[in-house]
Amino acid sequence: MKNENHNNWEEDQRKKEITMTSSDSRFNQTLRNVQGLLKGRSIPGKVLLTRRSDPLDDSNLKESPPNYERSYSYNDAGTSDRMAKEVEDEVRNTSLQTTTTIVNKLKVSTSNIDHTSKEVQKSSIGARATDSARLAKFTKELSGTTIILEKLRELAWSGIPDYMRPLIWRLILGYAPPNSDRREGVLRRKRLEYLDCVSQYYDIPDSERSDDEINMLRQIAVDCPRTVPDVPFFQQVQVQKSLERILYTWAIRHPASGYVQGINDLVTPFLVVFLSEHLEGSIDNWSISDLPSEKISNVEADCFWCLSKLLDGMQDHYTFAQPGIQRLVFKLKELVRRIDEPVSRHMEEQGLEFLQFAFRWFNCLLIREIPFHLVTRLWDTYLAEGDALPDFLVYIFASFLLTWSDKLQELEFQDMVLFLQHLPTHNWTHQELETVLSRAFMWHSMFNNSPSHLAS
Repeated sequence: MKNENHNNWEEDQRKKEITMTSSDSRFNQTLRNVQGLLKGRSIPGKVLLTRRSDPLDDSNLKESPPNYERSYSYNDAGTSDRMAKEVEDEVRNTSLQTTTTIVNKLKVSTSNIDHTSKEVQKSSIGARATDSARLAKFTKELSGTTIILEKLRELAWSGIPDYMRPLIWRLILGYAPPNSDRREGVLRRKRLEYLDCVSQYYDIPDSERSDDEINMLRQIAVDCPRTVPDVPFFQQVQVQKSLERILYTWAIRHPASGYVQGINDLVTPFLVVFLSEHLEGSIDNWSISDLPSEKISNVEADCFWCLSKLLDGMQDHYTFAQPGIQRLVFKLKELVRRIDEPVSRHMEEQGLEFLQFAFRWFNCLLIREIPFHLVTRLWDTYLAEGDALPDFLVYIFASFLLTWSDKLQELEFQDMVLFLQHLPTHNWTHQELETVLSRAFMWHSMFNNSPSHLAS
C-alpha cells in the first residue's frame, strides 16, 4: 500500500514538473519572440510586426495621396479584430498584469498591421463592415448629451475618421466641454478671449514691447517660413501670419518657457485639422485666403487653446535647459538597451549619444521625421493618451528607432548620425506607422510596470 502511495506521489510530482517546465518554456519562448521582433521574425502564428521591404504590386492597393476631404470612409482594417485578439492573447501569455482599459485599447490598436496583398483583397468586404462598426461606435459616443471621454479616448487611440477629428480633438484635449448644451457657449467665449489676447499682446507697436519680446517675435517670424517646408500650404503668407499670431500669443501667456524653437511644428497638426472643417479636397489645393476673417480667427483660437492644453502636460519640455526632454531621452536609452541590447551596445561603442538625434524627436514629436500626411493619424494616438503621453512617447520612439535595428548595426558613427538625421520614411504609408504604434503598445504593456523585464 505504501509503495502504491509512493508511486502515486512520484507520478503527481512528475506531472507538476512537466507542467512547470511547459509553462516556463512558453514564457521564455514569448520573451524570445518579443526580442526577435526587430530581427525580422514574427510571433509564431501571429502578425508580422516588421516593416514591409517591398511595396505591394497591386495598384489598387497603392496608398492614396494625402487628402483632408470630409469622408465617411476610414482606414482599411479588414482583419483588425482577428489580429487584435491574437496580439491580446500573446500579451496575456506573458503573465504581465494588464488593466481593462489597456486591453480595450489593444483591441482597436492593431488595424493596418502588415499583411499580404491577397489577404487585403479577400478582406475588403470585412474592412467596410469594420469601418461601419467603428463609425457607429464613434457616432454613439458623440450622440449623448454628455460624452464619456474615456470611451472616446479608447476609440480615438487607433485613429479617428477625418471628418470627426476636429470635434474629437477638442473634446479629448479638454478644450470643448463634454456636455453638448454648454459646448457652443464655451467655444464662443474662448474664441473671444483669444482675440482679446491678440489685440492686447500682438497688435501693438514694438515701442510697447520689451527687448525680450521684440527678439522673441523676430525669432518666431524667422521660424514660421521654415515650418513644414515640404508642404506648399505652409508657405502661404497668410498661413505664416496665423502661425506667428498663435505662437507669439502663446509665448506671452506662458512666460515660464516663452517661445522655444520646435513649438512652431506643434501648431501645424491643429491648424490642418481645424481648417479641414472649412476647406475641402487635398491640402495641396488649399488657400486660406478663401476663408472669411472670422473663420480664420476661430481656427487660430482653437489652435491656440489646444496647443495650450497639449503643452500643459509637458511644460518642463520647454523651460530652461528643457529638463523634461532630457529625462525622456535617458528613459529611451534605457528602454532600447532592454529591448535590443546589440544595437544599444553598438551605438555606445561608436560614441553616439541619444541626445544627438532623439532630442529633436521629443522636441517636435516626430513631425519632422515622417511624411506630413501621417502626422494627424499619429496625433490621434498622442492626444488619446492624455496625461500619460510623455511616458508613452518613449515607447513610440523606441519602436520608431528600432525599425532600423539591423541597418544601424552596420553603420559607423558619422554614417549613423547622417542616417538618423535623414531617416528613409518619405515613402511610408499608414501600414508602417501602425506597425510602430502596435509595437510600442505591446512593449508598454510588457515593460512599463516591470522596469527590469528583459534586462540583460
